[in-house]
Amino acid sequence: MYASDKTLVCQDCSREFIFSASEQQFYADRQFSEPRRCPSCRAARKASRGDFGGGSGGYSGGGRGGFSSGPREMFTATCSSCGREAQVPFRPSGAKPVYCSDCFSSRRG
Repeated sequence: MYASDKTLVCQDCSREFIFSASEQQFYADRQFSEPRRCPSCRAARKASRGDFGGGSGGYSGGGRGGFSSGPREMFTATCSSCGREAQVPFRPSGAKPVYCSDCFSSRRG
């Protein structure tokens, strides 16, 4: 439990802002790092990206739950199970197995 508020300095506007004890606990529970921007600069940055929140689970983009409109970038990988080529919505790092849609579905079982 975090007992006291912290004063932080925004990296964008250089103003001080309060990082409350309850916010510190929230960030720690989710293993987030401390905010580097004040709430005003975070909101402005979020708005400039088109991520307005609300609607479908906190994301913009209508009922599909995407971050923005437009095609999603896909990456090519080799399925760790069957060896076929697979298209995945993340850049494979090699640290974890990657599965084609068929193998992924069968593993979810």
